[in-house]
Amino acid sequence: MFRFFSRYKPYYRNNLSIALPVVFSQVGQVTVQITDNVMVGHYDATQLAAASFANSIFIVGFVLSMGVTFGVTPLVGAAFGNNNFRKASSILYHALILNTVFSVVLAAAMWVVSFYMNNMGQPDVVAQLAIPYYQILLVSLIPSAVFFTFKQFVEGLGNTKIAMVVTLLSNLVNIGLNYVFIYGKFGFPELGLAGAGYATLISRFFLAGSILWLILKKPNFKRYFSIVNRKKVFRSQFSNVFKTGFPIGLQMLAEVTLFSLAAIMVGWVGETELAAHQIALSVSIVSFMIATGNSSGTTIRVSHYLGAGRLVDMKRAGMASFHLIVAFMGFCAVVFFFFREYIPYLFVDSQNVHILSQASRLLVFSAIFQIFDGTQVVMLGSLRGLSDVKRAFWLALVAYMLIGLPTAYFLGISMKFGVEGIWAGLSLSLAIAATLFFIRFWTIANQLIKNKQ
Repeated sequence: MFRFFSRYKPYYRNNLSIALPVVFSQVGQVTVQITDNVMVGHYDATQLAAASFANSIFIVGFVLSMGVTFGVTPLVGAAFGNNNFRKASSILYHALILNTVFSVVLAAAMWVVSFYMNNMGQPDVVAQLAIPYYQILLVSLIPSAVFFTFKQFVEGLGNTKIAMVVTLLSNLVNIGLNYVFIYGKFGFPELGLAGAGYATLISRFFLAGSILWLILKKPNFKRYFSIVNRKKVFRSQFSNVFKTGFPIGLQMLAEVTLFSLAAIMVGWVGETELAAHQIALSVSIVSFMIATGNSSGTTIRVSHYLGAGRLVDMKRAGMASFHLIVAFMGFCAVVFFFFREYIPYLFVDSQNVHILSQASRLLVFSAIFQIFDGTQVVMLGSLRGLSDVKRAFWLALVAYMLIGLPTAYFLGISMKFGVEGIWAGLSLSLAIAATLFFIRFWTIANQLIKNKQ
């Protein structure tokens, strides 16, 4: 057993060196939402429920927009691994145009949804508070798309620190603005949940501007702006970027749609359950985003090895990330289970007894699916490194929408197990997805190695 793991020791080290900054960057992204939830939750529990409702819809568009940009990393990584710098530059140029336009169209389409949020079965006061917050968040899709395009580009080149730095700085901006806008400090009006929305919007514009500024400050990145031919736009390059990124976006959309629809179903159960759901989900998202950072690092390593033709290293890099994430998510599962009675106090005051009790029970389910959640996202990162994105989408559709969603509805609503039944359905879907993605990567990697031999 020791000999087996010692074989992977250099891959553990290399994967972690490139993944850790991505982890901080990914956690920083979700910290914006968690900060909103913590500060809004202490402001008013009803507004926390409204944040949950709004975020459950907004996250669908946010993840789709973000997922489309993820296609940049494997394309740039393969070009960089093959020393084709002009191609990497062209990918950035076309991706920036495509992703910005896509985010504008998506924000406009999702704005229409706000006209129907009063008719989704939520308590009236929750819906009324959620709508303006949701509309503010929609505008933030545009700077987010710009930021993620640059982020995926520099990460495809192997630099994961720039995005980490600007993300951490933007979180400081968001926290400070939350304090000012939510509670009405320094002469500003007390805006509550809407104030959290404005803080998020400003911090995301800060993200986009900061990463561009840092890229242009570094000569080895700035050269990609000088060698690109801005006078020519190639339909084939748009198609290449879109065909890689859009299936990734759809795959991520399938998972997040499951969780978003689950949140709406929880709202049918009650306002208390919705607030508790948001607490447990916020905690789970932290470990998930750490896994996502590991996944992004895996995509970079796998794509570099694939571009260089080092297929055995490619497979071992993917499996090394699998070993690491199982260990980490197993640790998270233990923490969530044994501290389930205490974690919810970070979000609401002790007088919200029913919310605290419900959230602690949901953290048991979160502990159960930690390893499955980590495995599915890391194996997806490995598949993206191979640019195997279309089949991953269909596997995700089966696991999340054809199995997970009906199971959550059946157990939670039809069988009246409530929010616990809904979370049981979520756990099952993650377990199935993890198994399918693992088998897919193992099969493709072995086939590529066999074909080369």
